[in-house]
Amino acid sequence: MEDLFKKFLYTGVGLVALTAEKIQKVVDELVKEERLTLDEGKKIVDDFVKNTESKKEEFESQMKTLTEKTVSSFKFATVEQLDELRSRIEALEAKQATTKTTKSTKTTGTKPGASS
Repeated sequence: MEDLFKKFLYTGVGLVALTAEKIQKVVDELVKEERLTLDEGKKIVDDFVKNTESKKEEFESQMKTLTEKTVSSFKFATVEQLDELRSRIEALEAKQATTKTTKSTKTTGTKPGASS
């Protein structure tokens, strides 16, 4: 799921970069045709970049919040919980192995460690 969000974010960044290039070309043309001064053109591009950057940060924040809400709704086990379960399983398996050994020695009439 995180990979999907990254792809989505990178697509958005790519789209913004492409748009910024287009705006820069249009502004360059307007400056060349003397419809805008160089300073006005630079201000337009700078304003676009600043606005885009703030929107990007806002979008990232919203995506992070959404991701955290989504992940928390799944109620994944923590590392500590998994470690505890592993320990309990190992203890049960060891107990079961001991029980099997004890039962097999009772049915054969031999003691553990005794050779036949």
